[in-house]
Amino acid sequence: MLGNVSTIQDVARLAGVSPTTAKRALREPDKLTPETLARVRTAIEQLHYETDQRAGSLRGGQSNTIGLVVGSVVETFFAQFARTCSRVLAGEGYTLIISENEYSAAYELTELRRLYGQRVAGIILRPGYGHESREYLARLTERGVNIVEYDYLPPHSSHPAVKLDNVGAMRGAVTHLHALGHRRIAALGTYDPVILPEERSRAFPEIMNALGLVVPSEYRRVATVNEDTAYALTHELLALPTPPTALIALTGTQAIGAYRAIRERGLRIPDDLSLVTFDNYSWTALVDPPITVVEQPVEAMATATAQRMLALLRRAELRDAEGSPTPEPPRVEVFPARLIVRGSTAAPR
Repeated sequence: MLGNVSTIQDVARLAGVSPTTAKRALREPDKLTPETLARVRTAIEQLHYETDQRAGSLRGGQSNTIGLVVGSVVETFFAQFARTCSRVLAGEGYTLIISENEYSAAYELTELRRLYGQRVAGIILRPGYGHESREYLARLTERGVNIVEYDYLPPHSSHPAVKLDNVGAMRGAVTHLHALGHRRIAALGTYDPVILPEERSRAFPEIMNALGLVVPSEYRRVATVNEDTAYALTHELLALPTPPTALIALTGTQAIGAYRAIRERGLRIPDDLSLVTFDNYSWTALVDPPITVVEQPVEAMATATAQRMLALLRRAELRDAEGSPTPEPPRVEVFPARLIVRGSTAAPR
């Protein structure tokens, strides 16, 4: 049942029990016989029934709560994004509930169920990698939950979205290093359709090829976007017989791991190795030398995402009141990055 939200009465009817018994299967399952409990649970699964944890607090059936799913709570990009979204939505009377999917669609599915249980009016989603949540997202849309995606767009997604021009951003970083004379450049993560299926890693070898360069096979290593993985990967790359002369971190958190590994190996930036990272985090300007960064316009992206959600909510209200929606804006809004050149990049020795 995608189009309609199932009720406990529907569950009871399908299981052949009373609504009281169906509720008891959820709250006091030990008080039912195994046979009855099995029938109710089968009905719940078939109907995709989910309990409404906030039904008593809704006014007229309309929630003033928006869910925000981030990729990682330790990534500063998402903290800045959440703060701006919260401020924009608060100005229109909405409260934000923040959740995390750890870049995983499997974890995301659990968080989406929790948010739906809170009867949110909409969900602002940084999609996780994988397919596990796709069917449930379609179900939420059919149920009238407004969804806006940001930062990463899964294949075949039909939701409105806001994202960075990742290809242009990566091109700017690679072109900068190439102009300095670097030919052995490595990105901290190779494209993988399951583990790392996003534009930065996918664009990197294509941009290198366009400049007449090839990414050596020993540089092509699949990695998740976190500090510890980047730390280990940097050590591996720098231990190669022919190590890269420049590294590109795909996130600010990755850059922390890379910086730790570079320091531990006793290498000097940029004399021994140049470093570029996505995300203009405060620490990148405080270390010596300061780090060259690809800056994302986080506040502008978050503002646009929150405004897109508010527009969807207004469209829903107009549709309910007048029976016809207002015109939709373009599905995907793309923001340019800015390369800030600092002391961590120089010509290779």
